[in-house]
Amino acid sequence: MSQSVLRDKCIVVGVTGGIAAYKAADIVSRLRQAGAQVHVVMTEAATRFVAPLTFSTLSGNPVALDMFTAPAQWEIEHVALADCAHAMLIAPATANTLAKLAGGIADNLVTCIALATRAPVIIAPAMNVHMLEHLATQANIGRLRALGYQVLECEDGRLACGYEGKGRLPDPAAIVAEVERVLSAAHDLEGLSVLVTSGPTREPIDAVRFISNPSTGKMGYALAEAAARRGARVTVVTGPTALPDPSRVEVVRVQTTQEMLAAVEERVEGADVVIGAAAPSDYTPRNPTAEKMSKSAARMSLDLRRTPDILAGISRRKGNRILIGFTAETTDLLARARQKLRRKRLDMIVANDVTVEGAGFAVDTNVAALVFPDGRVEQLPLMTKRELAHRVLDVVAQLAAARRAA
Repeated sequence: MSQSVLRDKCIVVGVTGGIAAYKAADIVSRLRQAGAQVHVVMTEAATRFVAPLTFSTLSGNPVALDMFTAPAQWEIEHVALADCAHAMLIAPATANTLAKLAGGIADNLVTCIALATRAPVIIAPAMNVHMLEHLATQANIGRLRALGYQVLECEDGRLACGYEGKGRLPDPAAIVAEVERVLSAAHDLEGLSVLVTSGPTREPIDAVRFISNPSTGKMGYALAEAAARRGARVTVVTGPTALPDPSRVEVVRVQTTQEMLAAVEERVEGADVVIGAAAPSDYTPRNPTAEKMSKSAARMSLDLRRTPDILAGISRRKGNRILIGFTAETTDLLARARQKLRRKRLDMIVANDVTVEGAGFAVDTNVAALVFPDGRVEQLPLMTKRELAHRVLDVVAQLAAARRAA
């Protein structure tokens, strides 16, 4: 691990009341060894699992426990820690804490600091598998991500409650690496304007029927949210999706491919980076009807015409703009990706084999290959779409830095 990123950085670690609290001791130790200044904040429930003395010894700083304890010097503790933090990590985060943060409730020192800080907040949940799977918990996680929190995925395995399944705290080394990544990526897109397309489009057949695909917009929203967190000005042009709007992102909603093209063309001149993560329909009915068609005939034929290729059109006005594309394939993945890369004059294309388990539409993970114009191919393992978004933006940051230096 590079010490330059964490050295002398103030990291506030919030520990809440779950059995995984003992693993937070390892996390604090690793952060301290990497050169960070660590301040631990505990909920009252967390002290039932690990003594505050453990964390004060490992961090080298007093542990903050109570909003109402008189401070040694006059400063309001939750404000002081919120202001000094370069990042806040909450590990483990219980279902209760997720619910409080999602609702903006600040009734203990951990939640107060999380709401008061302007620094990035990384949340590492850990809980019973059924608590994690509950619709309320999943909704809270979605809400937190939309608000700009970085919520890590729980790991699978045997849980302290005796169940097998998802709910384990991520490995301490992986959590520390995520803190390092968030800090290193905090402002590397500062000054850039990023335009992202996201989601499906719907091509009307009649008043109630349409042609579409299973895209949910998760990849595009992950890219938009990650780019905003890294300092970019972000606009996402999205087809229909049930996802909450990403925090600090301008959202433009469209229905058809033609509407998406018009929205992109209206904004592309002001964009330094265009990322085409949408799945627009390739065909549209030539003569949609304004009323619902009656189900009277035994069969029906549709006369379809091609829709415009949005990225290909933008590439004719490429200039010094960075263009990133996505492609989802079921066969000949790399061959088809290279063909689209050349035809659309892209700086990189993200190729997804949607036949692979855990990849494709309507899931939170993806398996992708990054394909470059010089022939390089970087095969990526199964990862969350948020992790993939940051990997794509790492390339964007490198390309932007190279062009500034040229």
